[in-house]
Amino acid sequence: MVEFISNPYVLIVLLTLAPFLELRASIPYGILVAKLNCVTVVALAVVANILLGPILYVLLDTMLHAVLRLPLAKRLWDRMILRTQRKIHPLVAKYGVWGLSVFIGIPLPGSGVYSGAIGGYLLGFTKKEFYVSTVLGVLIAAAIVTAVVLTGAETLRVFVKAVKV
Repeated sequence: MVEFISNPYVLIVLLTLAPFLELRASIPYGILVAKLNCVTVVALAVVANILLGPILYVLLDTMLHAVLRLPLAKRLWDRMILRTQRKIHPLVAKYGVWGLSVFIGIPLPGSGVYSGAIGGYLLGFTKKEFYVSTVLGVLIAAAIVTAVVLTGAETLRVFVKAVKV
């Protein structure tokens, strides 16, 4: 078992599937620690992260339908979530797939496929819309993380203003 987990390719997939880590951790690990080919690392992490999306969406849908059989949960859902969906609908209609894609794609804590699946589901995205958002978002995240890993911290200076002391 230890041999299986110590395989760097397996570890890249496991890191990618881990909540809060995803490819933000697996790409740097594969390139900087395991010293694997950049293209191979990014391709493996992207495929694993993209496949995670539909799995999460289906699990979320299944679990939610089971919970909504409870009368109290159903009343809370109807009261809170459906009302919020109606209020947010104009924003979703305006930004839709691209808005969710950017949310998934910006590699910050709290964003990614896990939170994107919950957000997309609660906002009423169809499976197709969510899958498209997942693919676009994962590609955005992979490009950003890979650029930062390959160029070092200097890339971050574009986003951070220097402070003179």
